Amino acid sequence: MTTPVCTSASAAAAPGRRTPAYPSFASYVRARQPVLLRTARSLTANPSDAEDLLQTALAKTYVAWERIEDQRALDGYVRRALLNTRTSQWRKRRVDEFSCDELPEPEPVPGGDDPAERQALRDAMWRAVLRLPARQRAMVVLRYYEDLSEAQTAEVLGVSVGTVKSAVSRALGKLREDPELELAR
Repeated sequence: MTTPVCTSASAAAAPGRRTPAYPSFASYVRARQPVLLRTARSLTANPSDAEDLLQTALAKTYVAWERIEDQRALDGYVRRALLNTRTSQWRKRRVDEFSCDELPEPEPVPGGDDPAERQALRDAMWRAVLRLPARQRAMVVLRYYEDLSEAQTAEVLGVSVGTVKSAVSRALGKLREDPELELAR
């Protein structure tokens, strides 16, 4: 059988049944605040929001303090208040976007952020990389596209670190001299 946690009947209706574990609301808060704050922090991403959430839930608990019959269930009551309050906050969250007649467009930056130009440069770079000898191409791809260190590249290819350094240096020299990449300079 479940014991009611909160009823609308006053405490005077059953004066002998109430054996408070906490003599006052303040003593309950002092004793249980760290545990309840941990629960609130698990419901929010921000510690400040967790403190606000706990304060709101405790305010709701204070209003119902006299109606709570089973003081052993206080933590459950406060946790339910925390969860309900957090759900209400989530439903009422602010929307920081506003509708307007005209969409604000960023000012075009001359010669820099055109997506078509970036894609053309990427394509030209890949064509230039594909023209490299297979061994140099493998080292450039591992080193710069896969972001491996020189030692990791050497290990993957089964060569020495010095071989990777010299081959990548020669490959970068060829890429610098590639006429198709002239417009990127």
